[in-house]
Amino acid sequence: MFKYFTAPNMAGDQWFSVGLASSFPDLGQDEEEVGVLSQPRPCGGGNGKRPGCKAFHVPKLDSSKSQEVPIIPSASDDRTTEQQTTSDIGGGIVNESESLPLEEQVLVFQYKRKFHAVDHSCPHSSFPLSKGIPFDIEDFGVILSAGISCPKHGWSFDLFTGMSDRGNYKLKIWEVQLRDIAGAKKAENGDIEDKEVWVRRRQRMG
Repeated sequence: MFKYFTAPNMAGDQWFSVGLASSFPDLGQDEEEVGVLSQPRPCGGGNGKRPGCKAFHVPKLDSSKSQEVPIIPSASDDRTTEQQTTSDIGGGIVNESESLPLEEQVLVFQYKRKFHAVDHSCPHSSFPLSKGIPFDIEDFGVILSAGISCPKHGWSFDLFTGMSDRGNYKLKIWEVQLRDIAGAKKAENGDIEDKEVWVRRRQRMG
């Protein structure tokens, strides 16, 4: 007997909050080099800086026990992928995010006003994609999509489909929702000034 429709409701597939939208720098909004995701940059209009992404350890059996894992920028994070050397990529400070299983981590960031949530681990090399760089996927100057490049071997992945630019490796894409905040202050046009970002593992039907 075939099972035509399945709506999983596993504890490891539940939505969970990753913070306010204003806590994520919006990458790629200026003409400067986007740079490595973990590179610190201004955020929220304040004077402080924070990494351009967040990582969360999400147990496969219970997402309610998810926890943010600090991302510690290395000395090479203010350079582009081409400027990083092999020793840069393989050395430096070991992030706490790398001390927990990468395959159970989600990487969340904002690129050109769009929030993305993907597996933290590169599907090709199991390298942390917080060291990667987001970019526009173009064809003759027309932007078709967005991607992320992994500096370990130079592989790239589409941030919407997960497809790689070579081979059959596929990056797992998570679902993202922006939700209104109960009791939040509204702007003059009636819109909520900030949103809360929620993510979960992408559901599979069938």
